Amino acid sequence: MDGFLLAQPDGVVRASGSRVAFDEADRAVAALRDGAAELIVGALPFDPRRPAALSVPERALHTAGPWRPSAVPDLPPVRFVTEIPSAAEHIARVTKLVEQLNDPAQPLRKVVAARSVVAEASGALDPELVAAHLLTRHPHANVFAVDLTPAGRTGATLVGATPEVLIARHGDTVTLRPLAGTAPRLADPDADAAQARELLASTKNRDEHAFVIDWIRDRLAPVCAELTIPEGPELINTHEVWHLATPITGRLRTSATALDLALLLHPTPAVCGTPTELALDTIAGLEEDRGFYGGAVGWCAANGDGAWVVAIRCAELSADGHTVHAYAGGGIVAASDPKAELDETTAKLRTLLGGLHCAIPAHRGTTGSGR
Repeated sequence: MDGFLLAQPDGVVRASGSRVAFDEADRAVAALRDGAAELIVGALPFDPRRPAALSVPERALHTAGPWRPSAVPDLPPVRFVTEIPSAAEHIARVTKLVEQLNDPAQPLRKVVAARSVVAEASGALDPELVAAHLLTRHPHANVFAVDLTPAGRTGATLVGATPEVLIARHGDTVTLRPLAGTAPRLADPDADAAQARELLASTKNRDEHAFVIDWIRDRLAPVCAELTIPEGPELINTHEVWHLATPITGRLRTSATALDLALLLHPTPAVCGTPTELALDTIAGLEEDRGFYGGAVGWCAANGDGAWVVAIRCAELSADGHTVHAYAGGGIVAASDPKAELDETTAKLRTLLGGLHCAIPAHRGTTGSGR
């Protein structure tokens, strides 16, 4: 896919071609500041030290309202191949992290542990068609497809359907809705409602959420004249999971662009941990390369307006369209249950893989409760 798509409930940005590509975000920021770029689109990697996939497109179109694909033909069959790491190894990694987090002598307070699933398609998957299928299944999500060629991943595409807005800027107003604290949906409506109430009352999940909100407040306070942050989180849901969410609005005191703000906030404790640098190093020493999972996807215009979403519930499609590498993670704190964390990642993986009609094998002893 030679282009960019970000379809949000209130608007769609599509772009194609590339006049200039940037693998360093700072160069894209400079191009906007110097007037060399009217628009920047693309993706930021999970680890800011890795190459970005940003570009000045040759053509772009911004339309109001939701994306309504004219046709959504069937996808070729997609089958599960393997998971990285194994379920047992993921539980072992989380167990090790919980032990570390319970050590009062070390400063780490939270770290996000991720795992992935590799799947194969019998025919080439078209990234935009995958995005259309995700939109059909998740009509309120932020659906995206981004060419990763500028980052050196020639022909690969990041596709996903994320519920989380990292930052949006319109004039001097900024909005965001961080998510942290998750529980799988249940098939029985009464049990599902009880699951939601339990999540909202959970000390562990509220503490995890508070880490994120406090961190964002500290980051935004210097650039905002006003910040409105509710005292406690609210519940939102996707097809597969419940989330704790906090809607935040602010009024800028500076000329920071949407891309500046995205770089200021990324990676948040919701996808990385806290303290940030220590969490990044911990993840790098524990996991395989996340690539663009946990990064950000978005756009920024020359006037500073734009929107960036958190690259979760996503997968990387290979250049030939036959390999799908899907990712999911969960925030680990001192009170985390390793087995429950495995179940959470399984439920999140179903967001992407369910849209491809690819089943994830049940793990022995898991609840299989995500839907």
